[in-house]
Amino acid sequence: MANDSDYERQAQAMLEHIEQAVETRAPEIEFETEDEILTLGFPDDSRIVINKQRPLRQIWLASRAGGFHYGYDEAAGLWVRSGGHELLADLETFASQQLGKPVRLR
Repeated sequence: MANDSDYERQAQAMLEHIEQAVETRAPEIEFETEDEILTLGFPDDSRIVINKQRPLRQIWLASRAGGFHYGYDEAAGLWVRSGGHELLADLETFASQQLGKPVRLR
């Protein structure tokens, strides 16, 4: 990523996309943003936490499946972690597991 402002713009856009997608496509999941930490709450009281990591220019996600770090791939225009796993695809998988039914956020 070219600079901090590019990181901030891309990271904020992703968090906002996730909020909007959850609100419109997965109403069973509650969400809250506080101090740039997005917390998704599930009916079984489990959580998924997504937050910015400015010093590393990453987005971190913690779920029952574990903790994952995503960097922005400028060529693909996606947030990805090692192995080419894309943030939204992972989030759909983890949220589906925790909700017990398919969740689509893209």
